[in-house]
Amino acid sequence: MKTTKRHLSIDIETYSSTDIKLGVYKYADSPDFDILIFGYAWDDDPVQVLSLIEGDELPQEVFYALTDHHVTKHAYNAQFERVCLSRYTGLYLDPHQWCCTQAQACISGLPLGLARVGEALSLNKDKQKDSAGKALIRYFSVPSKTKGRIRNMPYHDWGRWDKYLSYNGQDVVSEHAIASRADVYDIDERERTIYAVDQIINDRGVLIDMQLVDNVRKYMDDYKTQLLNEARSISGLDNPNANGQLLEWLRRYHPNLESADKEHVKELLALEDLLPEVRRMLEIRQELSKTSLSKYDMMRNAACSDDRIRGVLQYYGANRTGRWAGRLVQVQNLPRNNIDKEMLDAVRTWVKQGDFETLEMLYDNVPDILSQLIRTAFIPSDGKKYIVCDYSAIEARVIAWLAQEEWRQEVFRTTGKIYEASAAQMFHVPIEEVTKGSDYRKKGKVAELALGYQGAVGALKIMGGEKMGLTEQEMLDIVKRWRKASPHIVQLWSDLENCAKAAIREKVPQQLGRYGIEFTYTDGNLCIKLPVGRSLHYRDVTVNKKTGRIGYMGTSQTSGRWCQQETYGGKLTENIVQAIARDVLADAIVRLHNANYDIVFHVHDEVVIEVDAATADSDYKLVKEIMCMPVSWAPGLILNADGFTADYYQKD
Repeated sequence: MKTTKRHLSIDIETYSSTDIKLGVYKYADSPDFDILIFGYAWDDDPVQVLSLIEGDELPQEVFYALTDHHVTKHAYNAQFERVCLSRYTGLYLDPHQWCCTQAQACISGLPLGLARVGEALSLNKDKQKDSAGKALIRYFSVPSKTKGRIRNMPYHDWGRWDKYLSYNGQDVVSEHAIASRADVYDIDERERTIYAVDQIINDRGVLIDMQLVDNVRKYMDDYKTQLLNEARSISGLDNPNANGQLLEWLRRYHPNLESADKEHVKELLALEDLLPEVRRMLEIRQELSKTSLSKYDMMRNAACSDDRIRGVLQYYGANRTGRWAGRLVQVQNLPRNNIDKEMLDAVRTWVKQGDFETLEMLYDNVPDILSQLIRTAFIPSDGKKYIVCDYSAIEARVIAWLAQEEWRQEVFRTTGKIYEASAAQMFHVPIEEVTKGSDYRKKGKVAELALGYQGAVGALKIMGGEKMGLTEQEMLDIVKRWRKASPHIVQLWSDLENCAKAAIREKVPQQLGRYGIEFTYTDGNLCIKLPVGRSLHYRDVTVNKKTGRIGYMGTSQTSGRWCQQETYGGKLTENIVQAIARDVLADAIVRLHNANYDIVFHVHDEVVIEVDAATADSDYKLVKEIMCMPVSWAPGLILNADGFTADYYQKD
């Protein structure tokens, strides 16, 4: 007999002395972690709220449901509920059985954060209520600020506690309302599998070399103390790292200085007639302001009791494309290690031994060297090695396939040298003349990196065109040559924009090309169906009658606010290409997981896998094969992957 699938909506309120900013895994790992309130609702039934801290117990039906695969558990940011309930019950709760309302919202083009989603959907118009909820969390769910009291209990303020219970129940209602809306995507089986594998990767975490981390942190503490003492000696200030004090001191020499922020410090240091003491103060300011080394602090503080840091990836963190976003250590934004490969082992060894004297003799800027070692703090378990493997030029391959730019496809079928081939096409020279280090190759590389998404001179500048010594006219010439050499990509920009506008204006679905890109306009929202079957969502879409630009509501990449955004052919191309590249990687991650490979994290188009050291070389070959398997929903897409094995994470 077929069992009917049931749905259980859950929201919990918790306590931990560990800051939630260190991630839910560290938060729940705290010895004093506790669940205070458990709110739930079966299907469309009324909400029930249990005060666990007062002695309420989970009904047997609810407790069993947590591990019942016939019951889908729903929560906003389900990772929080799942990890906390795993810790509370002592059971491992299978992520395949959970549906994350936050993921649903992100897929649907909505912002992160329950309150912000409610506001975007006009479900939560009472901002004061949201503010009151945050105040209740600060009162009951974090250590007390009252002198002599570790934490606030319900009996310290029954009135507030009753409000907290009501707040929890309302969150269950809000989450259910979001998940039930017709314009909020109901995650399909493929994406649910990707989400579940993502959660398993986050649950596994990645081991941190704590000896390396702790030695770096001690060195940097001593180094910063030396810098501050030197700055005090120069300036006479009590705290030369304080903005106000430093600005007041600098104005003695530069009365019109507006700020002591990063940009103003950089501008001052560019002056040739700067007094030596002022220059040194500004240099110290720059050194003290460097943020990359703070990743070592995050590694130490966010790692769980087994020295593994968990939760470094957020599923669908980039809701325009579906790509993952980095959390905590921000693995997507790690400094590159440019230390000679022959020296890297030695440098790590010196740091682990605390031998900074040797480093200071060999390198002028030891903090910079330590910054380059951040990647190497990720290590495999004893008896294991890493396989680091990534797709080669995945976006260039996808756009060539999508636009049917045949000469590019031929490059990827043969040499794969797209920078060289691009330069040869642009400048009409034999590819043999485009050698490594030549001006042709440099121009080919910067063009490939900057121009695929309708970029022009401004994009070339961002990618380093000026630093290469290119003039404005030379960059304009590169733009013209690149576009002439890639007419099908240029046409793709136009086709995508025209299809989007036609779908919005005519309210009739529009199809593009043989790969199933489809544009649909429904209830004010634009959906772009991708070859794999999932869609990108643009909410409250319009076409500006004056500018012709497509407008939509989205999260600003600069301010983080939910506001009006604009897009165009090149930007749509970027979103679609990166989304397809994401789908290729996501499928590969699931295949690798199904082949019993332990992925510890992934970055952009690269996976990092922990394997037995004895079989690392043979496993590497198999990993490459799995990653390069033909994509059933993208026939003709040419893939290649490359990588290496290592005793710690690094860039090849």
